[in-house]
Order: sequence, then C-alpha cells, then structure tokens
Amino acid sequence: MFKDLFRKQKRYATIPSEQAKKEIPEGIMKKCPNCGHIMIAKELEKNLKVCGNCDHHYSLSAPERIRMIVDEGNFFEYDTDLISDDPLSFPNYSKKLEADREKTRLNEAVVTGEGTIGGYPAVVGVMDSRFRMGSMGSVVGEKIARAADRAATKGYPFILFSASGGARMQEGVLSLMQMAKTSAALERMHRARVLFVSILTNPTTGGVSASFSSLGDINLAEPRALIGFAGRRVIEQTVRQKLPEDFQTSEFLLKHGQLDQVVHRAELRETLIRILDFHSGRDHDGDH
Repeated sequence: MFKDLFRKQKRYATIPSEQAKKEIPEGIMKKCPNCGHIMIAKELEKNLKVCGNCDHHYSLSAPERIRMIVDEGNFFEYDTDLISDDPLSFPNYSKKLEADREKTRLNEAVVTGEGTIGGYPAVVGVMDSRFRMGSMGSVVGEKIARAADRAATKGYPFILFSASGGARMQEGVLSLMQMAKTSAALERMHRARVLFVSILTNPTTGGVSASFSSLGDINLAEPRALIGFAGRRVIEQTVRQKLPEDFQTSEFLLKHGQLDQVVHRAELRETLIRILDFHSGRDHDGDH
C-alpha cells in the first residue's frame, strides 16, 4: 500500500491548443536583448522603450522618436515626395527598397520636418534604422541638406537624431558624396549662426558618424550607443592591439571629448528644451 503512495507518476509534455495560443496575443511580452529580462510590452512602451532592469535603450522608429520629442500635433514633414532610385541597377535593390517602404510605411531612412519642442520652433530630422539599416543614400543626404538649408533660412535650430549603418553601398560613390553635401549644408548653417544639435543613437557608424552626426554645435548621445567608423575587429587588426571593452560606446566618446553629454532617454526632451531655451535669447519674462 505504502509503495503505491510513493510510486512515480508518468508526466507527459503538453502542447498548447490553437485556442490557447489565440488567447495570448502576439507581442504581449518582450525579452531584453541585453540582460534577458522579460517585460510586458505595454510597460516597456510606458518606459520609453528602456529596459527597467538593465537600462538598455531599445531602438526607436522615426515616428516614435518624433512623438516622444516634438510637441503633440506640432510637426510638419518636409520632402515626402523624395524617393530613392536605383542609379547603378544594383541587383534586387529596387525590390528591397519597396519591401522597406511597405514594412516601415516610410519613403526613406530619414524623416525631416519642422515643429515645436517645449514651444520652441525647430527643424527636426530623425533617421530610422528599420529602413536599409538607416544607411545614407542620395535621398537621405538630400533630405538632411534641405532641412539644414531651411533651418538656416528660417533661423530655426536644427535637431538631428542619427541611427545608421553608414553610407548605402547600393548607390556607390553617390552615397559617399552625401558626406560632403550634408557637411557643406551644415557649414552654411554655421555661417548663418544657427544652432545645430546632433543626437547620436544606437548605432551611428560609417559615413554618417564621419560626417554630419559629428558636426553638431552640441553633440549628445543616448547611453551605451554604438558610435564609430570602422568595425572593432578591423581596427584591432589594423593597430594590432586589444581595444578597451567600452570602445566605440557613447561613454567612451564622452570620456575622450567627442561628445558633450550622454543623456538618458527619459531626460532627453527636457534637455533639448533647456538647450533651445538657452539659445533662444529670451529672458524669464519671454522678452528677447
């Protein structure tokens, strides 16, 4: 009798029914790619897509970033009609562009426009890494250059969020030319004495990091963002030495003078408002 009480029971693996699967909506939980912490997706959204366990900053789409930074309902987009062509007839490039347009509902890897941030007018540009990894082709360079020219004409500060894998290889030398074009547009802005604030997010690499994203009057970055030109392995093979663990992070660049401040996402909007307020020339009564 006692033997029967302690007899091992067979356990069988169970597979959730299709009905059970339907009761748990897809995307309800998110796993942090940095620490593995599992969060409710809605809570992650409320936390500005920052992991509550390790503070990992998830990538943001251009529309998400604009909603987070620009005053609600106060954004007017520029150059929505500009669309990339395939100048080199690169294999499957046109199909990939079309697939990215459908996936992101954007025409290109950057959104530019004007709006207000804390009531202060500004020209705003936001790169979106979902579109060809935020790579800079002819249209991306043209949109950024036009935005800089509009900022210079209107006298509005230019706030630009970078997130990019670099120049777009499918457009060859035409994409490399955008480095010079965007830099020249920012120089015209500088001569007009118009503020340019560059915010580098994860990742900002290649030709983008080597051109406009590093040319801000004020350079900010989000925590632990990957920022650099060539890949870590390539640099180590070139210099024949081991690089520091935090090499090419925003904290490393801050330590070595390439950034002015590393700003947590929760504090970024208020930081920009303070910068715009300081450069507006207004006193506390609103007078110039």
